[in-house]
Amino acid sequence: MLTLAALVADPDLELRVVVPGRDGAMAGQVLWVHNTELPDPGPYVREHEVVLTNGLWLDRTDPADFVARVVRAGAAGIIFGLRVERRDTPPALAEACREAGLPLLEISVAVPFTAVTRAAAAIQAADRQSALMSLVRRGDELTSALSRGAGASGVLEVLRREHELPLAVVDRMGRELASAGAGLDAGQTRAAAEALTRHPPPLEADLGAGTRAALFPVGAIGDADAALLCLRPVAGLTRDERDALEQTARYLSLEVARHQAVQAIEMRFAVELLDMVLSGAQRVAEVPGRLRAFGVDPDGPLAVIALAFAGDDATATLPGMAEAVTDFLLADGLPAVVAAGSRDVVAVLPFRSGRQSPAAFAPRLAAAVSHRFSGGRVVVGLADPVSGAAGLREPLSRSREACRVLRGRRGGPVAASFAELGSYRLLLESHDEQWRYTFADVLLGPLREHDRARDGDLETTLRAFLDHDGQWAATAAALFVHVNTLRNRLAKVTELTGRDVGRTADRVDLFLALEAAQSG
Repeated sequence: MLTLAALVADPDLELRVVVPGRDGAMAGQVLWVHNTELPDPGPYVREHEVVLTNGLWLDRTDPADFVARVVRAGAAGIIFGLRVERRDTPPALAEACREAGLPLLEISVAVPFTAVTRAAAAIQAADRQSALMSLVRRGDELTSALSRGAGASGVLEVLRREHELPLAVVDRMGRELASAGAGLDAGQTRAAAEALTRHPPPLEADLGAGTRAALFPVGAIGDADAALLCLRPVAGLTRDERDALEQTARYLSLEVARHQAVQAIEMRFAVELLDMVLSGAQRVAEVPGRLRAFGVDPDGPLAVIALAFAGDDATATLPGMAEAVTDFLLADGLPAVVAAGSRDVVAVLPFRSGRQSPAAFAPRLAAAVSHRFSGGRVVVGLADPVSGAAGLREPLSRSREACRVLRGRRGGPVAASFAELGSYRLLLESHDEQWRYTFADVLLGPLREHDRARDGDLETTLRAFLDHDGQWAATAAALFVHVNTLRNRLAKVTELTGRDVGRTADRVDLFLALEAAQSG
């Protein structure tokens, strides 16, 4: 790097330090050298340039004024050229530089300013060549790391061999894809992901707790897919470090793109597996091979779980949810086929007892996925395990049905099996969707037509009455109506449906119709 110290180190220049300046000024980067004899060189001198002068201005301006103008221009220092007529640096110039903290050097009569210019050009050329060689060498090492499958972690290690920087790679979902010399918590990875969503992403991200990180987008064709984070402020990085980080981010784009392509293929295969299972005998022979491709033994005991966000108005699934489930299961040592749909995320995995049984880890899984997505309530539907791939259709349907029911509940457990949700579920599930729709429509159709025509609340009233186990006072209080109003509404229900809410058998019919309508 071109510095005053580097120029002084060149013996051919015969430079002598008169005033070293303040706080390592001699080691500061110099952009170029500028020869001037103007009394006010300020308008023509760039920041971080060195002023070369023979002092021909001394009879027109005071040295202190000259130095003040040089300092205001942001110059890196002054080199005073001695000449036959003036063989000593003016003491007033030295004093002014000393007070301003500006480096002052003198060059002997025998050395022309052109020698300084040539030396500066040679140093900068060597720097450019060194930077280019570093770029090529680093590129070769990064290419080698990617070609041998070292992944994002291997790419970071290449950079760390050259620059001891705290590094991490975080994607748009807040997942840490790799790290080297940096440990990020969940809050910091979320902060990095939020920074990536801005257009354009900032040069620096506040990760909280006083931590700021330089941010280098990865895969930034349109939106950035991830970011290379260096846990240092941008101002604290050297030019070489920034160049190396930018180059590494470009290579990481290849790795992130490969990772995304693999995930997309795996997701497609996983969704196809569910289609095979639901197709029954038509494609059952293909299921074992697909399970083996995901590391799942098709001949051993298998379990199926289904996850979704709870709430009638909540989005059931979000992008990245399947990856969060996969990460959790792999951390527990469980290979799995994980498929994402619009209404749930389904996982087929080996059944193991103890801590690794679905019933045991389901609450932890729900909490982990919820944490990944900023606290949304996640529910998990379970089903009894089966002894092999041929029996997967029933637990797949039952786990998804259990998940759907849990989604509609405002409280209760975050995980439950199909059997735990009530025997009426078994009854409804034994019929196909069209039968459930028809059964519900026959009983509830007249109520719905009445409510639409009169802006009524008969269906809502019936559901509230059954939810409160037929207790008149409790139902009226929940609906904020008088008991007599409730009796009149339920009398209308009886009239329209032919079912008397006072009789147990008729209540059962009405309850099943409501549940069938919800599952249809």
